[in-house]
Formats: sequence, C-alpha cells, structure tokens
Amino acid sequence: MQNIKKYVLGFTFLFSLCVSAQPDSLFLRKPQSKLSLGWNTEKEVGFFLNQVSFSNWNAGGTNSISAIISGKASAKYKEETYFWNSSLNLRYGLNKQEKQSLFKTEDVIEVVSNFGLEKSLESNWFYSARFSFNTQFANGYSSPDDENPISRFMAPGYVFLGAGMEYGRHIERFSVYASPLTLKTTFVLDEELANQGAFGVDPAIYDMEGNIIKKGENTRQEFGVLLTGQFEDEVFDNIKLNSRLRLYTDYLVNFGNVDVDWEVNLDMKVNKFVQATLGSHLRYDHDIKSEIETNEVTNEEIVVEGPKIQWKQLLGVGVVVDLESIIAGS
Repeated sequence: MQNIKKYVLGFTFLFSLCVSAQPDSLFLRKPQSKLSLGWNTEKEVGFFLNQVSFSNWNAGGTNSISAIISGKASAKYKEETYFWNSSLNLRYGLNKQEKQSLFKTEDVIEVVSNFGLEKSLESNWFYSARFSFNTQFANGYSSPDDENPISRFMAPGYVFLGAGMEYGRHIERFSVYASPLTLKTTFVLDEELANQGAFGVDPAIYDMEGNIIKKGENTRQEFGVLLTGQFEDEVFDNIKLNSRLRLYTDYLVNFGNVDVDWEVNLDMKVNKFVQATLGSHLRYDHDIKSEIETNEVTNEEIVVEGPKIQWKQLLGVGVVVDLESIIAGS
C-alpha cells in the first residue's frame, strides 16, 4: 500500500511539473496563431470484432468471439474570451466463449462538459468550471458463471463538479485543468449493493436477528482536489494518440490517498472506414476494496484485502464511420 502511495504521489509530482512548464515546447508543431471561432462538432460510431476458431488444433484452444460497439460525439464552441466543450462517450462489448455464458467486456457511459473564461488576452490560462458523469449500461459480474452482480446501472455512478483553472487556450491538442474545489458524488442506486456498502457508501445496519434497522446509503459525497490532463494529436500519419489522466484526493477523508484514472488510446487508421485500436485503462480507487467481510452482529466491515490497481487492455480491429463527414457530404 505504501509503495502504491509513493508511485501515485511521484506521478502527481511529475504531472505538476508539466503544468508549471510551458507545454508549447513539448510539440514539434507550433500552436495555431489564429483561433478557430464558433462551433466544431464531431460524431462517429464504431464496431470492433475479434474471433478465434480451432479445428483439430493439436495445441488446444477455445473458440471465442467478441464484439464492441462504440459511439462518440463532441461539441466545442469557442469565442475570443471563452469556450464551452462537451463530449459523450458510449461503449459496450460482449464476449462468447465455447460452452460458456455470454460475458460483458466493455461498458461505458461518460459525459464531460467544461466552460472556460479567459484570464487575459496574452495568457493561455482560463478560469474554468467542469462537470463529468460516469456509469454503465448493464449488470457486471466477477465471472461468467456468477449470478450475483457486483455493479449495475448507476451502481456505481460518479459525478464530478468543480471550478479552477485550465491551461490550453492556444493549444488544441493539450490541456491541463486544476481544481482545488471539486465535489465528487458516488451513486449506488441498487438497494442490495448499497446495503453491502459497495463503492464506499455507508452499509446497512442490522439487528441481532439479521433484520435491517437502517438501509445502506445510496450516495457518498467527497470534497477535494482534482487534476486532469489531456493530450490528443496525430503523432504519425493516420495514427492518433489520446491520453487522459485524472487525479483526485479528498480533503476530509484520507487526504493524500489519490484516486487515479488514466486512459490511453492509440487509433491507427487503415483507410476511410477501417481502424485498429490499442487501448490501456488504469484505475486506482481507495474506496473500492478487493475483499470485505462483515461482522454479522455489529455489521462492522473487516477489510480482508485492500484496494488494488485495476488495469484493462484493449486491442481490436473494426469499422468506424464519421457521421459528421457523411452529413456534410449529403
């Protein structure tokens, strides 16, 4: 646990150095001297498919097929003195292996919106307010044969709302946001999971006979510091890199325990429609325990195994359709 804190705090320190530096020097291309004002919108849908099949294969193996459907939309509005950016990200994936039940591999609902007001005409800094929302579509299970869900729609759901400063007025590809005033709300709108105290909410209280005296809480609120950084650019011809990092720590409870959410995607465009994607998603949340036992008499939570670093990797080839270009061409 101490090593994890050292790694996270060390990464936070390096991230803060990047904030204090001039990011213009990080890019080979010069920032745009003239701002592109008005609306800029993007819409795309994608379908990725992976399949493995064996017939008389002496090394053995299991037939499987997996698919992911995705949708992205963004709307960015910019004027001389302010901007407003909003984005919607949807992903859902399934995997089917021979002689096993259908199993979910990807499930994301994400909405992000931020508003910025310029500090001065000569500065790249903005006063900024940011909102983000995350949840999932369907029930999640620890294994394909498990009948007890460990997550559901809005269990959890996360809302971040805060105000601070953002860097990146003249650099479309890079931005850094720092907020010392951020409210984080965790929703667990499933009674069974709330009674278990899932995702950090207060669990239910039982009497000696196992009857519920007080139901588990459906929400948990935290107030702390949020740092985010995002980089998006075409690093090589037809290869786009998108990296987004979010660091959060609560003032009131366990200050210094940093929640980390870091997603990196490399999109490699083969032609107008075919695209390969390599992705990595790393998470660490101090409130999500790996294994918890509850005392049946006192309902006291006993942490058998604490929080762990969560990591998900994705490699897929599929079809991506740019709806904006189709609409513009019609």
